[in-house]
Amino acid sequence: MQKQIIINCDNKQTRVAVLEDGRLVEIYLERPVHQRVVGNIYKGVVANVLPGMQAAFVDIGLERNAFLYVDDAVVEAKEGDVKTKKSIEQLLRPGEEIMVQVIKEPFGSKGARLTRQITIPGRHLVLMPTADYIGISRRIEGAEERERLRQIVAKMRPENMGLIVRTVAEGEEEAVLQQDLNFLLPLWERLQARYRQRKAPCLIYQDLDLIYRILRDLFTDEINRLIVDTRYEYEKILETLDVIDPSLKDRVECYCGREPIFDVYGIEPEIERALSRIVWLNCGGYLVFDHAEALTVIDVNTGKYTGKTNLADTVLKTNLEAAAEIMRQIRLRDIGGIIIIDFIDMENEEHTKQVLDTLMEKSKLDRTKSHVLGFTNLGLVEMTRKKARQGLDAVLQQSCPYCNGRGKVLAADVVSARTERQLRSFLDGLDAEAVLVELHHSVAGLMIGPNGSYLRKLEEETGKAIFIRGSDTMHVEKYKILAFGTLAEVQKVAYPVSVGERYEVKVEEPHANNPYDGIARISGFVIDVQSGGAYVGETITVEIQEVAKTFARAKIV
Repeated sequence: MQKQIIINCDNKQTRVAVLEDGRLVEIYLERPVHQRVVGNIYKGVVANVLPGMQAAFVDIGLERNAFLYVDDAVVEAKEGDVKTKKSIEQLLRPGEEIMVQVIKEPFGSKGARLTRQITIPGRHLVLMPTADYIGISRRIEGAEERERLRQIVAKMRPENMGLIVRTVAEGEEEAVLQQDLNFLLPLWERLQARYRQRKAPCLIYQDLDLIYRILRDLFTDEINRLIVDTRYEYEKILETLDVIDPSLKDRVECYCGREPIFDVYGIEPEIERALSRIVWLNCGGYLVFDHAEALTVIDVNTGKYTGKTNLADTVLKTNLEAAAEIMRQIRLRDIGGIIIIDFIDMENEEHTKQVLDTLMEKSKLDRTKSHVLGFTNLGLVEMTRKKARQGLDAVLQQSCPYCNGRGKVLAADVVSARTERQLRSFLDGLDAEAVLVELHHSVAGLMIGPNGSYLRKLEEETGKAIFIRGSDTMHVEKYKILAFGTLAEVQKVAYPVSVGERYEVKVEEPHANNPYDGIARISGFVIDVQSGGAYVGETITVEIQEVAKTFARAKIV
């Protein structure tokens, strides 16, 4: 498998794309306005302890207090150690100063999640100053190699400290691992010194910037090429590799082309695709992604694919391609938590096994820990994936200010009925003769009704003169009271045109009842242009002939 890392840098953001056989599988972004906090170590102050939740909130200097669960509040985590579990109130008290590390980014209204089990990553090892055991990366599969690394690390491990051997350490000699440890131990001593000297709450260790983290964590012998589009970063990468792994320097390239690097490698369209709810498969089927608060649901559909032999083979081919694409999209979108997949129903148990095997095989390519739990009695696949940072949609998108993230707005007729009820309530007891209301033009038309019949009825029932103005810029669910008072006062505001005056207008559409006429608008006020149906889309000069309550009639000059 050909693997590449593509890095795009500019003043606003750094983007790193990981490609496998030319296809985007992971994307990392770092922007000055959205600083990453996972991995940072803080001197925090316990704000309050919640026995009912067995958790504590800790002030670490961020906008919201961070969350510390009881299992993460235990300072020592020893391999094979069995101890009486302590409650949160036994471990912490309000006002106490503690060292904590962020293990999960803040999400929505939730603060960051913390642990007291500190980890400091190096290139080949991870130092755990508050633990007392040895861990080997699960991606190192050979039993002999795992045992060899365990024996090497056991000799060099500092007393009362733990070490995790990272995947990149596979095949490395003891001297290389010792060099990594010689870097990590002084770093831990400096952190302790800062902790003693500084006043809480404060940051005492910030994880490295994105490019250095990529070099430390991702750039290994498995990567064929690393390409960066900035000369300055190219030089920095080479200098860093002099320390980390000089043998990888000849795999680094500086891109100097005129076309943006993400366009050259087809990355931009893949990012857009990863933000879409629907993802089409090569076979003609498609996936639908729906995100809820606690889980993500993925639905598989045959779509345009009809197959060539029989239904079972059509379903199997679609499901197999879907399984591979689902795991790629999960990595790319960085979906975490509970994931439910609704594959197309299969009656053949061997086909079901093939689909599950494909999911599990593709999940091994993922650096983030995941578990495929199998099919439920309802025929749904359950899986979980560790969630440490915000997904791609949360990083690149924000909730719609109009629908507040629902993805839908109320239908115009529903809004019209609701607005009418609210308007009746507002007008009841209002000491005024008339009122001017602005609404979205689709709702305004429904409020007025055919030939103004609905509006006249509302005026009769409320005893007020009601003027309606349509607007393209108004939210379809909202309305605005622009003016109220005497009839003369409101009329002066309500009519933006006068008889005999000339205006430049754009004919927007044919008249609904008389297509020979055209409809234009001035400040949302409808202008019925006689014989204007032939000028739809054009700007023309008109002269106002008549001004009525809900529209004006004009002729073409």
